[in-house]
Amino acid sequence: MKAFRLDELEAERAANDGAYLQFLRERNMSVGLYALDAGQHDPQNPHNQDEVYLVVSGRASLTVGLETTQVARGSVVYVPAGVAHKFHHISEDLRVVVVFSPPEG
Repeated sequence: MKAFRLDELEAERAANDGAYLQFLRERNMSVGLYALDAGQHDPQNPHNQDEVYLVVSGRASLTVGLETTQVARGSVVYVPAGVAHKFHHISEDLRVVVVFSPPEG
């Protein structure tokens, strides 16, 4: 079993000065913690993998393709591989668990 604590993952991510921390990589998936602070720009480009976002804290808008939705703690969003997507109008520091399948690069 592999078990993780979000507070420890957030501390590790912050210590490494990055917006993204991959903390699990297996044959069919990878999982990471993505962080964007209020007002920050999301630099993402489309990925080659399907992904699922689970928002653990914060508030923002998320546009996937031509659709936009509001996300906050507890939101779960599926993003198909190759589809443009961005968080924007980030009004509260955003922390998101991201699951990629197959594993991200």
